[in-house]
Amino acid sequence: MATTTAPAANSPAAIHPTDTPPRGIAAIALVVVLGSIMSVLDVTVVNVALNHLAQDFDAPLATIQWVATGYTLALATVIPMAAWAMGRFGTKRLYMFSIGTFAAGSVLAGLAWSAESLIVFRVLQGLGGGLIMPVGMTILARASDPSRMGRTMAILGIPILIGPLVGPILGGWLVDDVSWRWIFFINVPIGAIALGLAAKVFPRDTAQPTRPLDVPGLLMLSPGLALLIYGLATGGEKGDFGAAGALVPAVLGALLVIGFVARALRIEHALIDLRLFRSRPFVAAAGTMFLFVCAYFGSMMLAPLYYQLVRGESATASGMLGAPQALATALSMQVASRLSDRIAPGRIVLIGIVVAASGFLAFTTQVAADTPYWVLMACMSVTGVGVGMTLMPTTASALRTMSHEQVAVAGTTLTIIQQVSAAIGGALMSVLLAGSMRDGLPAGQGAGGLGELHTLSPDVVVAIGPALADAFQGTYWWAVTLMGLAFLPALLMSRRRPTGAVGE
Repeated sequence: MATTTAPAANSPAAIHPTDTPPRGIAAIALVVVLGSIMSVLDVTVVNVALNHLAQDFDAPLATIQWVATGYTLALATVIPMAAWAMGRFGTKRLYMFSIGTFAAGSVLAGLAWSAESLIVFRVLQGLGGGLIMPVGMTILARASDPSRMGRTMAILGIPILIGPLVGPILGGWLVDDVSWRWIFFINVPIGAIALGLAAKVFPRDTAQPTRPLDVPGLLMLSPGLALLIYGLATGGEKGDFGAAGALVPAVLGALLVIGFVARALRIEHALIDLRLFRSRPFVAAAGTMFLFVCAYFGSMMLAPLYYQLVRGESATASGMLGAPQALATALSMQVASRLSDRIAPGRIVLIGIVVAASGFLAFTTQVAADTPYWVLMACMSVTGVGVGMTLMPTTASALRTMSHEQVAVAGTTLTIIQQVSAAIGGALMSVLLAGSMRDGLPAGQGAGGLGELHTLSPDVVVAIGPALADAFQGTYWWAVTLMGLAFLPALLMSRRRPTGAVGE
C-alpha cells in the first residue's frame, strides 16, 4: 500500500495521473464549483425557510428541524464511503451519480406533500450531497500538480463562501416572494448543467478497486459520526449536553468512532487509512483545521443571532450584514491560496489565525446593544481576512504531499474532520451562549435560553439588550481561545518554500 511520502506526490504519475493538460483544469474546476455551489447553497437556503415550512405543513418546529438535521446526518453517513467508492466506481461516474442523486432528491423535496415526506427526500439529497465535495476535491487535486495546489484549493473555496453570502438572501426572497418549493427546484437546472459538463470535460478514469469495502468499519464509523453529530446538535439546541436525548447518542457515537479507530489501526484495509496521520504535514493541517473550524463555524451562528435578538433585525437583513465578512474571506482566500504556492503555507496560516482571532477579540469588547453596524462589520471583515488566509492554504498543505492514491483518502478524511468540528463548534457555542444568558439575565426574562427569548415582548427584549449583548461578548472569548489553540498545531506546518514552487 502507498506510504505518506512527499516524493510520491511529486512523481510524474502523481502530478498528471490522467494526462490532463493544464488548459483542461479550468473546465474541470468549473464543473466542480457548480456541483459544490449547489450543495453548499442548499444548506443555507433551507435554514432560512424552516419557519415557513413549519407554518405550511402545520408541524412543530422540532419536527421541521429534521429537514436540516436529516440532511446533515445523511452527509455524515455517506462521507466515510467516499474514498472506497472512488476506487470501486471511478471518480467521474461517482461524481455524476452524486449530482444526479442530489438533483433527484431536490425535485422530490420540491414536490413534498408533508413534513415527513420532505424529511425523507432531504435525506436522499444528503446521500448524494455528501459525496459531491470529497469527490470533487479529489478530481480537482488529481488534475492539478503540487506546485499549483494552492490555486487549486482557492477554486474549491469559492462555493464555501458563496453559500453563506448568497444563501440567506436568496432563500428569503424565494420564500417570501415565490414559493418555498423553489429553494429545492432551483437545484435542478444547476445539476443538469453540471451533469452535462462533467460528462464532457472530466477525464476518463477506470475503476480500480484495490481493496475490499471495510463493512465492519463502515458500520461503526458512519453511524458513529451520525450519532455523535446528532447528540452534539441536540445538546446545542437544548443548551444542555447532559440531557438524555443529547448525551446518550453522543456517547454511543463517540464509542463507535473510538472503536473504528482502534480496529483501523490493526487491520490492513481499513475504511479510512489512518497511516495518513504518520505524515507530519497532514497531522499539522488536520489539527489546525479541527480547532480553527470549530472556532469559526461554531461562531457563525453568533452574529446573526445577535442581530436578530439584540437589534431586532430580520433573517434576511442579518444575512446582508454578514456580506462584508464573506466578501473579505473570498478575496483573501483567493490571494492567500495562490501565495501558498510561492510562500510556505505555514507562514500564511499562522498570520491568518492571528488576524482572524484579532477580529473576534474586537467582538469581545465591541458587541453592545447599540454598537454602530459599521464597527461590527469592520470587525467581521478582519476575521474574514484571517479565515481566508487559513482554511484553503491549510487544505493545500495537507494534500500537497499526498500521492495519487492517497488524495481520495486524504480528501475524505479532511471532509470528515470539517463536518465533525463544525458540529462540535456549533453545539459548544450554543451551550456557552445559553449558559451566559442564564448567568447574566434576570430570571423570567430570557434566562431560560434562546427559546424563551422568542416568547418575550419587544419591549422586554430591548430592556435586557445590554445584558444580552454581554452574553454574546462572553461567548466570543471562547472562539478566540479555540483559535489560539489552533495556533499550536499550525506551528508544526512547514515554513519552507513549497517544493516546485512557481518561479523556481
